[in-house]
Amino acid sequence: MEAVSRAAVLVYDSVDRERFLREIYPMRKPAVLKGIPLGSCTSKWTVDYLSTTGGRQEVKVHVASIPQMDFINKNFIYRTLPFDVFVKRAAESVHTEYFLSEDEKYYLRSLGVDPRKVMDNFLIQVIGRKRVILFSPQDAPYLYLTGDKSEVLDVENPDLRKYPQFAKAQCYECQLDPGDVLFIPALWFHNTVAKEFGVGVNVFWKHLPANCYDKTDTYGNKDPVAASRAMQILDRALKTLEELPDEYRDFYARRMVLRIQSKSYSNHYK
Repeated sequence: MEAVSRAAVLVYDSVDRERFLREIYPMRKPAVLKGIPLGSCTSKWTVDYLSTTGGRQEVKVHVASIPQMDFINKNFIYRTLPFDVFVKRAAESVHTEYFLSEDEKYYLRSLGVDPRKVMDNFLIQVIGRKRVILFSPQDAPYLYLTGDKSEVLDVENPDLRKYPQFAKAQCYECQLDPGDVLFIPALWFHNTVAKEFGVGVNVFWKHLPANCYDKTDTYGNKDPVAASRAMQILDRALKTLEELPDEYRDFYARRMVLRIQSKSYSNHYK
């Protein structure tokens, strides 16, 4: 089987706001930014500090028996723990108290309920080290998507017999060290693997004109208005094709795909 092509995410040192907006942001590609002053959090946010400061507030966490959490088939369970207990368990390699196994993994996505799917994003690695793998939105046809999530769970060692098209995708990778900031443009698919206990903070912002977003969508969770409308039209078109016999349905569906491909939208942002 053909191996997945890999490339390193570009790394930039001593980036200020002006340089980021002038050189990096317009490229619409991931970038690791080093040397950005983040304050005392990179040294202060130890396990003891976080567990003491966070207190006993209860949080809902993901618990899995393996590091790769599958958000399509849900290979994890939700459990509620006091924040200080969660932090201490997450920092352990072997647990004396556990739900599934003594080496189970914990993941706290957020203290809020705001996933923010379609916005630009800074992933700030405050403490710990993390490996990040990213894929361009142009490679969506090869990622075996269900909604906005890939069925390929282990992207570092994919099963190319089960997912042969995945070999056509270009994989971008980087390691985030404490204090690093990763710029993730909207629509880029990303997968993270923690190398050790760590804390990351995401900062999102809307980069499209205001009229592109649903006015009721405060946090940018929904697709842009035009994209949502186009997907609804496509769903209706596919539903209409079901009225035809198989060979006709296949023929006209292929014509629809060719018509979309002929637009060559990707040429505008390569």
